[in-house]
Amino acid sequence: MESTDPTRILIADDNASGRALLRAILEKDGHIVIEAANGEEAILLMNEHRPDLAILDIHMPGRTGFEVLAVLRSDPNHAATPVMALTASATPGDRERILGAGFTDYYTKPVGPARLRQIVAEILKGSAKPPLR
Repeated sequence: MESTDPTRILIADDNASGRALLRAILEKDGHIVIEAANGEEAILLMNEHRPDLAILDIHMPGRTGFEVLAVLRSDPNHAATPVMALTASATPGDRERILGAGFTDYYTKPVGPARLRQIVAEILKGSAKPPLR
């Protein structure tokens, strides 16, 4: 019988209730969830826990999701880690700008539980669209 370790997912969002909702959905599916309330904390926790996936809000205090992504992509330990943007930004051009920055995928809030599960499964299986360059 094959044994697999649980998937570790970092959620970085300054909205505590939003993090709690994501945590509840993801933990129900057996994932280990690590929470960060801002960009600086996200970078520290990425280095400490080395998650399999990071879900970043774009607008956070300290460092934005874009700034966190730039740090992660420049670090060989995290350069290949899938990073999903989950944000309220839904203006024309946001998707292209976010994917062009190197995010693995992009979704707008609110995202329902079934859709979140589907997105996470696709990213973890490697079937998400590669970032635009």
